[in-house]
Amino acid sequence: MPRRHLSVRAADTARINAELAELRTRLELRADWPDEVLAEADRAAGVPRLPEFDATDLPLFTLDPPGSMDLDQAMHLTRRDSGYRVHYAIADVAAFVRPGGAIDTESHRRVQTLYFPDTRIPLHPARLSEAAASLLPGELRPALLWQIDLDADGAVVLADVRRAQVRSRRRLDYEGVQGVLDAGAADEQLRLLAEIGRLREAQEQARGGVSLPIPEQEVEPVDGGYRLAYRAPRPADGWNAQISLLTGMAAADLMLDAGVGLLRTLPGAPESAYARLRRVARALEVDWPDAMPYPELIRSLDPARANNAAFLNECTGLLRGAGYHAFDTARGVLPPADPGHAALAAPYAHCTAPLRRLADRYAQEICVAIAGGADIPLWVSEALLGVPALMESGDRRAHEVERACVDLVEAELLRGREGERFDAVVIDIDERKPVNGTVQLREPAVVAKCDGTTELPLGERIRVRLTKADPATRTVRFAPV
Repeated sequence: MPRRHLSVRAADTARINAELAELRTRLELRADWPDEVLAEADRAAGVPRLPEFDATDLPLFTLDPPGSMDLDQAMHLTRRDSGYRVHYAIADVAAFVRPGGAIDTESHRRVQTLYFPDTRIPLHPARLSEAAASLLPGELRPALLWQIDLDADGAVVLADVRRAQVRSRRRLDYEGVQGVLDAGAADEQLRLLAEIGRLREAQEQARGGVSLPIPEQEVEPVDGGYRLAYRAPRPADGWNAQISLLTGMAAADLMLDAGVGLLRTLPGAPESAYARLRRVARALEVDWPDAMPYPELIRSLDPARANNAAFLNECTGLLRGAGYHAFDTARGVLPPADPGHAALAAPYAHCTAPLRRLADRYAQEICVAIAGGADIPLWVSEALLGVPALMESGDRRAHEVERACVDLVEAELLRGREGERFDAVVIDIDERKPVNGTVQLREPAVVAKCDGTTELPLGERIRVRLTKADPATRTVRFAPV
């Protein structure tokens, strides 16, 4: 599920980038690779394990942000009878990674790719993740190929997966795809992406699920300085995500039926979390009638509007509590009593981003073994029950990086503006000390602590003064005027 995105779009980002480099040092994050990992990656890239089944006749395409090289997924969409067929190819990382080898050991240490506004620290060496294992156009690649048949309403009829040789034909990006769709110039594949994407969104709505169209928070230059702004996601972003979610739900069902697997779970948020969101909605002038369910509200919002974008970013708080659950009934470890993912209103598994997330390689191996009637590889079954703890540690690190980056950029952009006054709304208060709380500014898009001398008026607009903006400590503080 999505989290907050942050990128730097400024003309001169030297100062911010220097602070980000220092942040990586403080967090003890290593961007370089041990020599033995690079050597093993070079060897593996030259001799990948190609499966016998040849699916190179499928004219697959990838859809990612512009310039992406670590391409995990490629798709091909067709009509069938009164429904649809989705072919979804996922990069086969296991075809390059030797269990217990140098790459495997390092990936278990890294757990997932970490994203910074200026760079990223990848899970696998670029020789694999951006080259030999990536589903780049025109290149023969090993993949896990899903075939998912849908009825006329977009509901799953049948799902299967097998190893295959594939060759993607096109590398597309969201902006380009949205442009040709808006212009009415899209080919059949892209028209089907929109058609199936909308049907899957309707299926999600019927289940009571909700996907957050999270805007990207960008740092832009203005008048010799910087400002925070939001870029709204495009409809094509959501349709592409629906294909990935479809595959993750099919994988979860496959593993639950077999009694062995690795799920991504999320419990329902407590009422207190929704009560806080209602305060934020009032503060940001987002119309949320008492009788309107939360999923319906989300679908009514326009992420291109600043107040809607700010509210959607606050909605990511409902995703807290997401985790991984490994189960193997043959070993006496049962699936959770509630195996669902609350945001999707269905069981779900991470399995479509193995170049960037360790858990996906395990889920893939389990699914392809189940579908083929084969034994699950020993290296998978032996390590499976320990994967949730690894992923949770990786998630904590990723959240720490995300929070630190947002705090740093906010502090950097407000540096030197101490004493300035801003319009804000109190979105939270410290129950033990209600003179302190959290405020959200309308402009710039900043959320920070506010320290007062009298009780803060929860949910109300106030005028605040910037008292501290320190990039070194990633701290921003306000006080009521």
